[in-house]
Amino acid sequence: MRGEADIAKVGALVADPARARILLALADGRALPATVLASEAGVAASTASSHLGKLVDGDLLTVRPEGRHRYYALAGPAVAEALEKLMALAPAAPVRSLREGTRANAVRRARTCYDHLAGMLGAGLMGSMLERGLLTGGDGTFTPGEGDRLSGPGHACDYALTDRGRGELDAFGIELDALAGLRRPLIRYCVDWSEQRHHLAGALGAAIAQRTLELGWVTRARTGRAVHVTPVGRDGLSDVFGLTIAA
Repeated sequence: MRGEADIAKVGALVADPARARILLALADGRALPATVLASEAGVAASTASSHLGKLVDGDLLTVRPEGRHRYYALAGPAVAEALEKLMALAPAAPVRSLREGTRANAVRRARTCYDHLAGMLGAGLMGSMLERGLLTGGDGTFTPGEGDRLSGPGHACDYALTDRGRGELDAFGIELDALAGLRRPLIRYCVDWSEQRHHLAGALGAAIAQRTLELGWVTRARTGRAVHVTPVGRDGLSDVFGLTIAA
């Protein structure tokens, strides 16, 4: 027999500040080498190695060797969703420098949540899709205290793709038939921790994020989870989704 879930074990792994920074550095779904993660965590390579071993043993990270390096990544979307929910509960970290402030602002404006778009960009995109009738089933607003089958406690909407949405996303280059064959749900959503609104997740959210990267509408920051909307991206998001992004 198995007893109740041992959340204290996971909590202890996340509670260490260096390990928390490592997890957040990987929250955009990328795999990064130990040297980069040591820098992100602000610790020595040997210390980072110890932290990474504990996170792998705790099933929060996976590791794959590649040449002389070992690349680490989150163990899956469930880990990213758990981190996003923790960020919604956690107080904001103090900003102690202009560099930290610039980085924090960039993350709030546009970032990836594992493999889909989040922040002002992600929440705004979902809002525009609802306004244009591409999605139905809710208004993108987070209502605390209500249940939901899609994303667990605290969520309350059954979003679905409309016929218009299927047509426009097909024209945008999203192969919906291929997504339907995946084991992953087509549409899910997260409560965006910085906007306190919904942003689109699931296979569709991941496909839209990947398509914007392919088109050069957004580019990844060199480090961290932030993404930047390019000038061609501002035009494209406006034309396709009716979303206005300030320069």
